[in-house]
Amino acid sequence: MISVAELDDIPAILSIVNKAYRGEDSKKGWTTEAFLIEGDKRTDEKDIEELINNENSWILKYTLDNKIVANVNLQKQGDVLYLGMFSVDPEMQGMGIGKKILLAADEFAKEKGCKKITMTVISVREELIAWYIKNGYAHTGLEKPFPTENKFGRPVMPLKFIILEKQIT
Repeated sequence: MISVAELDDIPAILSIVNKAYRGEDSKKGWTTEAFLIEGDKRTDEKDIEELINNENSWILKYTLDNKIVANVNLQKQGDVLYLGMFSVDPEMQGMGIGKKILLAADEFAKEKGCKKITMTVISVREELIAWYIKNGYAHTGLEKPFPTENKFGRPVMPLKFIILEKQIT
């Protein structure tokens, strides 16, 4: 089941996001950034609380057997919906959950009157970029720097983001 997260969901969302991206647990899945960024955290409770409390931001959660196993943050920026913090529990990856929550983001964008969805992806994540392209996203040709002073880890090599987008009809 996919629904909008509430403040009570913060601990579960925090666990999923950190497990999907960083530390040893993330290496069980294919979305890990552990080989790119030092540290075990991708975010913290305060940041997730701020996202939930922001009137232009929502976190969709995917619940299976009363347990949150995936989430995505959606932020309305005019007629564009920014998609971030997309996370599936590493032990649940490859089961189609990611595709389902991505489709839910498309529907959410339509409900909010958005014409496109954008996201940033670390440029060296070729397999992940290919997955997004397979799911309707396209390169914009735009890039932005990856933060070097990050409270949640330091890159082990020079990194940059590329910006992908999907038109919503």
